Amino acid sequence: MIHEIAVLPVRTEGVDDFRAAFDAVAPLLRRAEGYLGHVLGQGVESQQTFTLIVRWRSLHDHTPVFEASEDHRLFMLGLQDLLSGEPTVQHIEGNFLM
Repeated sequence: MIHEIAVLPVRTEGVDDFRAAFDAVAPLLRRAEGYLGHVLGQGVESQQTFTLIVRWRSLHDHTPVFEASEDHRLFMLGLQDLLSGEPTVQHIEGNFLM
């Protein structure tokens, strides 16, 4: 199992709208091949920073499969106007409780 950890910097004026925008595009993520679940959290000290952790069956399911898909393009399109910069993504391996 692979965990994708994406740090999403959100425009200060877009923080209130980000969760609703994420909820609108989340079905695109949920139907991805190899998707096993996710959690989205908002920073406490930095409220304009959100962290998305997605569980994937394999790294291949996330990249290249999902990242190259039309669903990924639409997922990012639904969020891009609220982001203040590029998300940073890393992957970790392990079985963690969520």
